[in-house]
Amino acid sequence: MDLIFSLLINGLATGMLIFLLAAGLTLIFGLMSVLNFAHGGLFIWGAYTGVWFYQMTNSFFLGIIVAIITGLLIGYVTERIIVRPVYGNHIQQILITLGFMLVLQELIKVVFGPQQIAVFPPEWLSGSFLVGDVVLIKYRLFIIAVGILVFAICMFILKKTRIGLIVRAGVINKEMVQSLGINIRLVFMLVFMVGAALAALSGILHAPYSGNLYAEMGLEFSILAFIVVVIGGMGSFTGSLLAALLVGLAQAFMAYYFPALSLAVNMLLMTIVLVFRPQGLFRVKG
Repeated sequence: MDLIFSLLINGLATGMLIFLLAAGLTLIFGLMSVLNFAHGGLFIWGAYTGVWFYQMTNSFFLGIIVAIITGLLIGYVTERIIVRPVYGNHIQQILITLGFMLVLQELIKVVFGPQQIAVFPPEWLSGSFLVGDVVLIKYRLFIIAVGILVFAICMFILKKTRIGLIVRAGVINKEMVQSLGINIRLVFMLVFMVGAALAALSGILHAPYSGNLYAEMGLEFSILAFIVVVIGGMGSFTGSLLAALLVGLAQAFMAYYFPALSLAVNMLLMTIVLVFRPQGLFRVKG
């Protein structure tokens, strides 16, 4: 029973990390219909810049702030220069953002070097504590808490605020929103930047969790994020959260009980969902 609970916590933490990355992709891909394959580059740049500042100042909180700022800035550049000229053309979006992803990946090696970087949790999140006979790792619980907080904030903004109403209306009929005097292009640019910031946040949080950083991990996690968005349903935050937790739990249990299937389980889950529910677990109207 203790083993099951430990695997459950591990799976939830992994799922929350995937959700933070997929949440940004849900905004960009699900709401704006932009196939942003450079999302993994935003993830890895947030990780590297945040870790660099964290190791330089010994402040994990400041590292998180720097990672988020990096995500916002690169997201702004990506939307203005890379994505804006190809709005509405998915083939061109795939090609140009995938190329930009490779550029961001190689720039990491130029700026920070090609070697892996070891990363450890801050002292106040290191170690674990016992609840009965179960060992709870502090950093994993921290990741779960951050994921729940981000989900709550995003849902509140989208469902209860004016900006959320504008975003949802713009997704359904952007011409009508534009005719009301709202600069929908500016709104979508801000949405893109927030999605990029969430990817960067996922990157800095993942670094101490995995224990090391390398440039290629951005592409690996962006594939997971796309799988989660497809399973959860385009544009659905609730679907992305549940799909990310499902993927995280499946990875954790498969890696322990059936290691040979741990890499294939994500594709298997996506295949099952697409066969029986092509629109995903949750379908967003419009």
